[in-house]
Amino acid sequence: MAKIRAVIFDFGGVLVRMVDDRPRLKLAEQLGVPLSRLDDLVFFSPSAQKASFGTITVDMHWEAVRDALGIKPQELQSFLDQYWSADDVNWELLEFIKNLHPGYKVGLLSNAWDNLRQTMHTRWNIDGLFDELVISAEVGMVKPNPRIFQLVLEKLGVQPAEAIFIDDMLVNVDAARQQGLAAIQFLNTQQTLASLQERLRD
Repeated sequence: MAKIRAVIFDFGGVLVRMVDDRPRLKLAEQLGVPLSRLDDLVFFSPSAQKASFGTITVDMHWEAVRDALGIKPQELQSFLDQYWSADDVNWELLEFIKNLHPGYKVGLLSNAWDNLRQTMHTRWNIDGLFDELVISAEVGMVKPNPRIFQLVLEKLGVQPAEAIFIDDMLVNVDAARQQGLAAIQFLNTQQTLASLQERLRD
C-alpha cells in the first residue's frame, strides 16, 4: 500500500454544511413553495448545472432562480443572504486540515460555481488552507468525470494511490476509487476523521 501524500476534500456537504434549516424554511414559506423546490432550484436546476460547468456565471444562475421564484431584483441580495445564513463551515474538520500541513498536501475538489474561490476567502478566509483548488466551473468539468480527479492529482503532484479523497456523495467516492484513489464517504465529522486518521497511520 502506497504512502499517502495528499488529502483531497469536497466542499459542499463536507467542509460547509447546513447547520440551521430555519432560514430556508422561512424563505420557502414566504415564497409559497416547498423547501425541496427551493433547494432544487438553487442546486439542481438547469442553470445550476450550467453554472457548475462554467458555461454561465453564478450571477446568471441567480437571475434564473429569481425569475422562477418571482423575486424582485432589489430583493435578490436579501434572499441570498437569508438562504446562505443556514450554512457554516465545519470548524472541527478545518482544524484537522490545518494540522495536516506540512506533512501532507491538501487539495479541494468541488463541483461549484465561479464564485467559490472568492466566497472561501471573503466569508471564511479558508482558501489558504489548500495547496490546490480545483473548482468545476473553472475547469469545465464536474465530478464524477475521471478527468477532474486526474487534474487534481496532477496539480498536487501525486499518484492516485498516494491520495485520499473525501466526499459526501457516494457516486463521487466510487468514481475516485475507480481512478485508484483511496476514498471515504463523509457521513459525519467523527466517522470521517476516524477513517482518515486510521488510513494515515497505515
